[in-house]
Amino acid sequence: MSDAAEPRLTSLSHGGGCGCKIAPAVLSKILAGTSAMPVPPELLVGIESADDAAVYKLNDKQALVATTDFFMPIVDDPYDFGRIAATNAISDVYAMGGTPIMALAIVGMPVNVLSPETIGLILEGGKSVCADAGIPVAGGHTIDSVEPIYGLVAMGLVDPALIRKNSGAQEGDVLILGKPLGVGILSAALKKGQLDADGYRLMMDTTTRLNRPGPDLAAMEGVHALTDVTGFGLGGHAMEMASGAGMSVVIDWDRVPLLDGVREMAADGTITGASGRNWASYGDGITLPKGFDPADRALLSDPQTSGGLLVACAPGAADDVLALFAKHGFDAATAIGTVESSSEPGILIR
Repeated sequence: MSDAAEPRLTSLSHGGGCGCKIAPAVLSKILAGTSAMPVPPELLVGIESADDAAVYKLNDKQALVATTDFFMPIVDDPYDFGRIAATNAISDVYAMGGTPIMALAIVGMPVNVLSPETIGLILEGGKSVCADAGIPVAGGHTIDSVEPIYGLVAMGLVDPALIRKNSGAQEGDVLILGKPLGVGILSAALKKGQLDADGYRLMMDTTTRLNRPGPDLAAMEGVHALTDVTGFGLGGHAMEMASGAGMSVVIDWDRVPLLDGVREMAADGTITGASGRNWASYGDGITLPKGFDPADRALLSDPQTSGGLLVACAPGAADDVLALFAKHGFDAATAIGTVESSSEPGILIR
């Protein structure tokens, strides 16, 4: 057990979970200043489409999927923090259609503030999720850090023919979301001390649910694009999908699944700072209906830590995609919109 005198984990971080991510517009400016590097033909997916992971071809039947993800605490329980961070990191392998094979731990901790027992529980939480995914934590790196940081380098394998990028959406596709939105709202309520036990259980259930349908979805002929909704919110990741395909994404907002109680919390002002930063980055590319409620706009840009898979598939495959989600226990998966041709990529909310 950790020392009772230790501070709350969330009190040690300026932002929690995927809400720590640099806003899309700022990130674009940073990356614009980096020099282009030679790209070998074996690199099937790199930085060109802001995809979920890099993919490197090993042979005709295997490609290596490699990704990294880490952040500051989103919850105060160290074991739960480790579980959430690991689930979130492994999700990017699933989002490429890959099957995880191993992970490396990324650990930065204020060792003069947190006890070895607390830090150990964070690592144990991450290890438990990796065990659930059937992979080892094969190593890692640790540093003494001002803020607590934990995450993984996650690696997997995929058949090169089954890679599903976030840019492959086609005209007429149906858009399906695998998990409800609202994790950022719940995390904001937790940090304010306003999240009850039921809300915490709801938050843990969604953030520690591995996105296992990914490889099965990639094997479906009618699935054209795949990504996961994380720190940039549904709006940001749908925008990446639209831009990559040169299409317009149309979202039927009334169909978007939400976690219980989060809309009321958002209406009461319980939102994250990251939600506003996200909107400032890409809001100009989103057309909202007249009278769209500010609470709904906050949910559209709400950062999702370990969020759901977002699938673009042919209309004839939509029922099979939903059935596959249900088979894996994702009963909230819902068709939320369509992909349409457009002279200028963007998002239309109706």
